[in-house]
Amino acid sequence: MRNLSFICTILSLLLTASITQAEIHEQVKPMDHQAMMEMYQKLATPGEPHKLFASLTGSWTTKTKEWMEPGKPPMESDGTVEMKMLLDGRFLYSEFQGTMMGQPFKGIAIDAYDNLTKKYVTNWMSTTGTGIFVMEGTASADGKTITMTGKHPVPGGGFMTHRAIWKIIDSNNQTFEMYGAHHGAKEMKNLEIVYTRKP
Repeated sequence: MRNLSFICTILSLLLTASITQAEIHEQVKPMDHQAMMEMYQKLATPGEPHKLFASLTGSWTTKTKEWMEPGKPPMESDGTVEMKMLLDGRFLYSEFQGTMMGQPFKGIAIDAYDNLTKKYVTNWMSTTGTGIFVMEGTASADGKTITMTGKHPVPGGGFMTHRAIWKIIDSNNQTFEMYGAHHGAKEMKNLEIVYTRKP
């Protein structure tokens, strides 16, 4: 009797799985070649988020604050950023120069808005390491406050998680704030950058 019950249960699960697979195949209908090409063309066309990125191209000065420990005053430094659009207005490229933790510093960021996923993505590379730091997120309704999250491994094991808030105040002013937490500890503000367009 127990064997019969077991066999019935297995058959029921297999039938459910078969129905689910059939539903998936039914939902994912093949697209004809022309419709697919039109869809890809639409997804590859820069939209409003890319136009907002384009409004930021040019030369900027930066004032940076870095908090290394809770309750301690931040380290402050000045820097410059050059911004330009890449690949016919699809990506914002930023090249930074300044100091970080008291040392000369260079960094590169490539910011994107993915029309398919409806997400903002930033890739960050700098002279402080050899890895690429990636964050992803969404924007406010007006597209001018972009909130992203990401994480990176740290020496000794584990990860530091980050939450960044990028505010595009207008075409001449921006701010960038980053908050971090290590090993699930309480999040703390560790970076603030104020951007001002050069005259």
